Amino acid sequence: QVQLIESGGGLVQTGGSLRLSCAASGGTFSRYHMGWFRQAPGKERVFVSRITWNGGAKYYSDSVKGRFTISRDNARNTVYLQMNSLKPEDTAVYYCAADVANTSPGYDYWGQGTQVTVSS
Repeated sequence: QVQLIESGGGLVQTGGSLRLSCAASGGTFSRYHMGWFRQAPGKERVFVSRITWNGGAKYYSDSVKGRFTISRDNARNTVYLQMNSLKPEDTAVYYCAADVANTSPGYDYWGQGTQVTVSS
């Protein structure tokens, strides 16, 4: 069973930075495309960023493009989300997810989430 564990969340002031990590275990990390999602209070979970299995392609939502950077280290079975120039509207629980390559569309595994709070 694949497990994803996020870390790195916390409280930060507007304009600050955080780096989230998501460590995977129990599977073959290099076979997974990885994504980050977030869910703000009272709202649906939304896409933030995605990186393909080898890091060859990266995607971002318009709301974070230019501020957030996704990366991965397959040797460490970890995906990262570097978040800069944080805004209060970035406040949310952030989830990482794994999409097993060459299987049906959609993400197959999800982490428990890490809270990010940006104070104004």
